[in-house]
Amino acid sequence: MAEGVGTGGRSAQDGQAQASGCDLSRRLPEALEGVGSMLTSLLPLLPLLPLGLLAGLLSGLLGIGGGLIFSPLLLLVGLEPHQALATSTLAIVPTTAGGTWAHWRSRQLPLPLALVIGAAAAFSGLLFSHRGSTLPPALLLGLQALMYLLLVLTMAPRPAAAAEELPAAVSPLGLVLVGSVAGLASGLLGVGGGLVMVPLMVRCLTVPIQRAIRLSTLAVLVSASVSSCQFLADGRAQWPVALVLGVTAALGARWSAARLDRVPERWLVHLLRF
Repeated sequence: MAEGVGTGGRSAQDGQAQASGCDLSRRLPEALEGVGSMLTSLLPLLPLLPLGLLAGLLSGLLGIGGGLIFSPLLLLVGLEPHQALATSTLAIVPTTAGGTWAHWRSRQLPLPLALVIGAAAAFSGLLFSHRGSTLPPALLLGLQALMYLLLVLTMAPRPAAAAEELPAAVSPLGLVLVGSVAGLASGLLGVGGGLVMVPLMVRCLTVPIQRAIRLSTLAVLVSASVSSCQFLADGRAQWPVALVLGVTAALGARWSAARLDRVPERWLVHLLRF
């Protein structure tokens, strides 16, 4: 009788193993098909990777997120405006993470100032990321165009200010207002806002241009990270697309950020202007 029980147990185990094998044989093709579909959807991005690398190089040098390049590219490959702006913000996260890491390792990112501007960027990013889904696409694109116009009007930091030493005290309120620009830009418009923040810090707060670039990179990273959590939760951000562009850009951002001190200040001023 014990032999019969043992035989029955083995039969049950064999049946469970066969069922698991059949289940795996059904799921494996489905998983492979999903991976294949994802890779196929990313193929149109391959010719755009050099532009992603360019966005990263500019991010590390100028304290921007790269959204001014990412957003038009994503619209070009067929994403609708809400998706394009949200995916652009998500791609900014690895881009600015590469630059911020390089700045932190150089020990030239002042912690007190970083905490102030980072907190402001996080709060405003959380606030504006909830607002973006309620606005019509045409209005979002119009606001982004207005941001471009603002860039043109503000991208003129004074070379003389770039040569000044950091004042004894930088206005915390001024840094809060500047950090809020990052949250508005990434949470609502899919850009980093660094091309506005850097001139504002240089011209209005008399922060040396290279330190302003480092603070701007951190602020963009924080605001984009907070906003991206909301975009992923509501399904607006396309993470595979953002990952391809962002990782490519991060390589360029880390390389250029590590060499920021080697770039003459007048070159940075000209790049911010143009």
